[in-house]
Amino acid sequence: MRLHLRLTPNTKPIPFNYQHKLTGTLHKWLGQNDLHDKISLYSFSWLRGDVDMVNNGLNFPNGANWFIKSWNNEVVQKLKEGLKNNPSMAFGMKVYKQSTKPTPNFGSVFRFEVDSPVLTRMNRDDNSRKHLTFEDEKADSSLTRTLRSKLREAGFSNGDREVIVGFDRSYQNAHTKLIEIKDGIKLKTSICPVIVAGTPKAVQFAWNVGVGEMTGSGFGCLK
Repeated sequence: MRLHLRLTPNTKPIPFNYQHKLTGTLHKWLGQNDLHDKISLYSFSWLRGDVDMVNNGLNFPNGANWFIKSWNNEVVQKLKEGLKNNPSMAFGMKVYKQSTKPTPNFGSVFRFEVDSPVLTRMNRDDNSRKHLTFEDEKADSSLTRTLRSKLREAGFSNGDREVIVGFDRSYQNAHTKLIEIKDGIKLKTSICPVIVAGTPKAVQFAWNVGVGEMTGSGFGCLK
């Protein structure tokens, strides 16, 4: 299920690396929960709308749209209850309208555009991690492995866990994006559509939980 939030214009400047503020808002609305320490079975977009760049930051003069999705409808209901009691977000923005959309039927193969950059990595022999982008062939197996892990965590059958995820490398505007998050950590991500192939239920699951790593922190959300 997707929760669509319409936000008032910001009254304070929004820094480029604002995503952790969205994560904090989400957990504020959820209240006491252990979702932050588990594999993320939810995802959320970056802020969308007419945006201006001002003073090394962002400004949404007409407000913004924010999309949050979860395979577990109870999570969406908790979010709705939480924001009803406190609709305020960061940067002076507030939720003034909300709507929900049930999970569509995408069939067994679907090409998704992304609503936030996709992060995927692989472990090196020295226990460090290498960032993989759409330019790396190994990225597809990494994306697939992550989604299969989430399907297993959610209790899906072996057949559903045969899903495959890959970047659509025919997309001519694909590019990488270096994202700086809290504490100066930099992540190399991809802005590129992905193709998900599997059972219809597994493809629906991907739309809700996103692809790649850190979907619970604003990465890998699918449109």
